[in-house]
Amino acid sequence: MKLSTSREWLFSLALTAATLPSAEADMTTTISSSTNWGTWEGFGVSLAWWAAAFGSHSELADLFFSTKTTSYNGAQVPGLGFTIARYNAGACSSNTINGSAMVVSPKMIPSRQVDSYWLDWQSSSPSSSSWNWNVDAKQRNMLSMAKARGATTFELFSNSPTWWMCINHNPSGSNDGTSNNLQSWNYDQHAVYLATIAQYAAAHWGVTFQSVEAFNEPSSGWWNGLTGTQEGCHFDVSTQATVIGNLRSELNRRGLGSTLIASSDENTYDLAISTWKNLGSAATRQVARINVHGYQYGQGRRDTLYSLASGAGKRLWNSEYGESDATGRSLVDNLLLDFRWLHPTAWVYWQAIDGGGWGLIDGDNDKLTLGAVSQKYYVLAQFARHIRPGMQILDGGSNYTVAAYDSNAHKLVIVAANWGPDQYLNFDLSHFSKPGVSGALVPRWTTQVGSGAQYVSHSDTHMSGSKFWSYFPSGAVQTFEVANVSL
Repeated sequence: MKLSTSREWLFSLALTAATLPSAEADMTTTISSSTNWGTWEGFGVSLAWWAAAFGSHSELADLFFSTKTTSYNGAQVPGLGFTIARYNAGACSSNTINGSAMVVSPKMIPSRQVDSYWLDWQSSSPSSSSWNWNVDAKQRNMLSMAKARGATTFELFSNSPTWWMCINHNPSGSNDGTSNNLQSWNYDQHAVYLATIAQYAAAHWGVTFQSVEAFNEPSSGWWNGLTGTQEGCHFDVSTQATVIGNLRSELNRRGLGSTLIASSDENTYDLAISTWKNLGSAATRQVARINVHGYQYGQGRRDTLYSLASGAGKRLWNSEYGESDATGRSLVDNLLLDFRWLHPTAWVYWQAIDGGGWGLIDGDNDKLTLGAVSQKYYVLAQFARHIRPGMQILDGGSNYTVAAYDSNAHKLVIVAANWGPDQYLNFDLSHFSKPGVSGALVPRWTTQVGSGAQYVSHSDTHMSGSKFWSYFPSGAVQTFEVANVSL
């Protein structure tokens, strides 16, 4: 959507004024050159469930995993350049085993059933008839296309153990939602399943999983097989600890000693804190990275979780985030909070394609229909296309600014949002030993939350000594790249 004519005129006038030496900023933030909140590993996306539905669409792989401009739905759309893909090991199959069959929740959404490679308990040998490596072809195809387009980091994760490992044979959860649903004699079998997939992927798919995550929101109490709409399983903390130990042993047994274990993908920051504190020393030693989901949104002690992770020498990811706000406002709010307080080294979106505002692209994974690119997509582009793997995350100096530094290119990236009135924002780089070159161009890109500008590039901003400023309409998210910067 375009701005109204009068609004366009005011915006153009303001952008012209932003380059004048006499302009003064309404707010100033000073970027720190001395902080180090971690080396960025990348932005990414989980492949279930959208890739199981649309995994043959190469244009979608281009949009999500490349930075090239791709023709989609009649528009030229900039690729997000995701470098992380999370692959879901499914839990479902339609076969029977000695008269037993999978129990399906009456509210199960079909597209959220992902095929399991392990069909029955008769054999753990991946070359036996107990395994079918031909299922889930579309999700696997998207994984391959992601790698071909530059994705470098892959994680294998599980929403539920395979159905026949579950107490009620229902991979949507126990009958009360709060009880463990993994049979005790299958604690190791769940680990065997994941370790076998990781080994097979390296040998046959050309994909090496950096990490394996055995749980998905395990402490939550909504994994109810009677009402569930997706795969899910509750694990109490002691069971998690046992499975983590088993997984480490199974990975090692297959020569995958360098494959990391991530845990525990809790739904909120506060649940992640509680789980980590109660896992026990044996399990926490075997966990190389803490994964957490961002569904606590504006609440929760991000700072406490970061302190626990950094104190234990563990990496920290926001491994799943999503909401139904298609405007992009909620996404920016929570990204800013995560960078400011959680300090993850990676950030992963949940459903790239979905309805109800959840998707970066609107679509229906059951009806196999694709719609428009969401404004949220273009908002995320402000971050994902510019904050790249290997950059050092700095203190942006305010709650509306994110900063990242590329030591090889001597480039500073700044992403900022304005939720106040239309105003100038000033960026002070005086703490850097070399704060760019006075008079040099500072390229910028703009997306307007809700509607309006969609990742529009501009060449109208310049350094003035150790500072630069730009005009921000209310609701604007802007990215700047400053060259010739040294810490």
